[in-house]
Amino acid sequence: MSYTNSFFGTIKEDFAVILEKDPAIKSKIELFFNYPGLIALVHYRIANRLYNVGFRVLARILMGFTQWLTNIDIHPACKIGHRVFIDHGIGVVIGETAEIGNEVTIYQGVSLGGVSLEKTKRHPTIEDYVVIGAGAKVLGNITIGAHSKIGANSVVIHSVPPNSTAVGNPARNIIKGRSDNLNKIPDISYQLFTYLQKRLELLESKLPKDDNCAESLKMLEDLYGEFLNIKH
Repeated sequence: MSYTNSFFGTIKEDFAVILEKDPAIKSKIELFFNYPGLIALVHYRIANRLYNVGFRVLARILMGFTQWLTNIDIHPACKIGHRVFIDHGIGVVIGETAEIGNEVTIYQGVSLGGVSLEKTKRHPTIEDYVVIGAGAKVLGNITIGAHSKIGANSVVIHSVPPNSTAVGNPARNIIKGRSDNLNKIPDISYQLFTYLQKRLELLESKLPKDDNCAESLKMLEDLYGEFLNIKH
């Protein structure tokens, strides 16, 4: 896909990508009232230009106002490509040296943060067509390869190769090859719990049966049943 090189053309792309990607939108008027991610992104485009021509304090003031308005914190010095979609957006943080490619989707609560106080490249690079799930933390000078997916609430501290899916804390690459649906990401916590449960059942089946053991197992089953009945 070819992208415009003009300032207003880039902003027009920011508007257009929401109409294409968000099934919830019913009217163009919603773009101005229901999409804090879009507001923050447009303000960033302006602030980034100001920052790059030397009006750095003014750029920071603008993005400080934007943070108050949208609860989205974007440093004006970061680099954000074309047709980036910040969905919902509340709680998103994008650090100073972060670089975001084209066609990237970022959900609410995502942090592209640093782990160093040195004045170096300390924030992540997100390549084209990456999707970052809600609440994910991508930390440090690492690279998320093109067409990769980051699962919700994952904590990513190592680079992720292209066409991969990473989940967990710390995140691990669990799928190689392009996946177009975040709903298909395996629940590794559930899988681990199932494995431990099956292993425990196998070990219990090999133990000699006696009254004391039976009473203890009954007590554990009662405790587990009480846990399941708690309304979280």
